[in-house]
Amino acid sequence: MIILILGLLGDISKLPLYGFSSNANSPKSDVFLSQILLAQWEERMERGLFRYDVTACETKVIPGPQGFIAQLNEGRHLKKRPTEFRVDRVLQPFDPAKFNFTKVGQEEVLFQFENGDAVDNSYFLERAAVDPTKAPNVVAINVSPIEYGHVLLIPRVLDCYPQQIDQESLLLALYMAAEASNPYFRLGYNSLGAFATINHLHFQAYYLNVQFPVEKATTEMISLAGRSGVSENGVKVSKLVNYPVRGLVFTEGKSMNDLAEVVANACICLQENNIPFNVLISDCGRRIYLFPQCYAEKQALGEVSQELLDTQVNPAVWEISGHIVLKRRTDYEEASEASAWRLLAEVSLSEERFEEVKAYIFDATGLVEMKDQVKKDEEKEEQFDGNVVEPMVTPCFQEGCLVLQ
Repeated sequence: MIILILGLLGDISKLPLYGFSSNANSPKSDVFLSQILLAQWEERMERGLFRYDVTACETKVIPGPQGFIAQLNEGRHLKKRPTEFRVDRVLQPFDPAKFNFTKVGQEEVLFQFENGDAVDNSYFLERAAVDPTKAPNVVAINVSPIEYGHVLLIPRVLDCYPQQIDQESLLLALYMAAEASNPYFRLGYNSLGAFATINHLHFQAYYLNVQFPVEKATTEMISLAGRSGVSENGVKVSKLVNYPVRGLVFTEGKSMNDLAEVVANACICLQENNIPFNVLISDCGRRIYLFPQCYAEKQALGEVSQELLDTQVNPAVWEISGHIVLKRRTDYEEASEASAWRLLAEVSLSEERFEEVKAYIFDATGLVEMKDQVKKDEEKEEQFDGNVVEPMVTPCFQEGCLVLQ
């Protein structure tokens, strides 16, 4: 099977390699993001590998307290790959006959992304052998990008895993967020039934220099059985308040592994119960938003208004987080906080259903809620500034990453 797949991809015996350090105390800089990932992304753009120039798309912050972000991307839905599977099943087997990432051109692959094991500093090799004993993790461009630097993280690409989260893949995504060392670089995940379009395990990521509305939203900490209302492994859980989509927020943990374990178990629970969901990885991997959703179900039942259907917006992780890609100029010019709220509110579970799903998640993760000790989460981080969408300035190399020829 692997020999056949290698034939489809061409010769991948050698690819650029980014080796990251899993040592939590290793120095981090923005070299990975600015000098490597975005530089290679721009080189692919100069070579004309994208289906359109996303940097020419108009973007604005919609006036209002939430600060929803609107982008006009006319025709993207006509140029991106169509969905090739059922939308009413979160778990579906991988189908090699349908489009998958073993069929992309090698020129779309930027580099391998691998754990450097015992290294204290991350490093980059412009040409490195692919380990023949295991399938590589690769970072590739999204040829139908939503934003600047839009890439795909594809864990163990040649193993052909279906679109299902597990602890190993989620931890890899957290490491990528940590390596970026920039709060404006986020990773997202869409399950099947929550507007994933390819049934091959992958995360999306891009850079946008503005705070997402969900990152500004008020949260209410859920007091857990344990010291100071925190789980035994140090993970804190909150829920969003006064936001159009109900969701859970996971932070901290004694280690990145602890955070990945809890959130992965929550995602596995949703997958096994056929509940579509989206995940946003924020704050350099220290904060994870989990959104169970029901928009596709409402569509199938005829419960979504024709007005919303006419926008042709599929509310996946980026839209739910407040970055809304609009297909029609009239929708973009008339975009308001009220219209964005109406759209996203259709994504959300009802309060009753959300509490049921939360109970499933807590049972699956071993978390125990102390219902009489719910308190407001005062942890409003101030790592973001302003509402202006600006290009990133590429700095000089800094300590923390070695670039090897």
